[in-house]
Amino acid sequence: MAVHCPECGFVNAEGANYCQKCGAYLAQGEPDDATTATYRVGETGEIEPVEIEQVTAGGAALVIRAGGGRVGETFALTAERMAIGRRPESDIFLDDVTVSRDHALLVRRGGEYYLDDCGSLNGTYVNRQRVDSHKLADGDELQIGKYKLTYLEG
Repeated sequence: MAVHCPECGFVNAEGANYCQKCGAYLAQGEPDDATTATYRVGETGEIEPVEIEQVTAGGAALVIRAGGGRVGETFALTAERMAIGRRPESDIFLDDVTVSRDHALLVRRGGEYYLDDCGSLNGTYVNRQRVDSHKLADGDELQIGKYKLTYLEG
């Protein structure tokens, strides 16, 4: 069975320990006690550790679970509309060539968040299914380019 790289998505041969494309370690299975430290980037650019309960206390949030060396970075969903993309001005900036400049939108409708694809070339996925628009539920896994994010409700 092929092994997908958690960082770049490259399909590696069975039994590979490191990705042929980017060199990332290919973990074989998930440890039972796996945890992800969460953080946010402060106004000065410094990394500030945060408790996930602190982030979700104010409402829903996204946490990067894999990709781009940013595992654990959190984004509180505080606006009615939040742009996701490779454009540096995006509310959720994902710097990867497989992410479109204007890739997707998070939109609050009736108190619930929806993820809408903006016609991206490589697609937007929720729980490994390509979507055009999807109502998010607690624990949903989003994939945008090489990034995997988890949606957490507050």
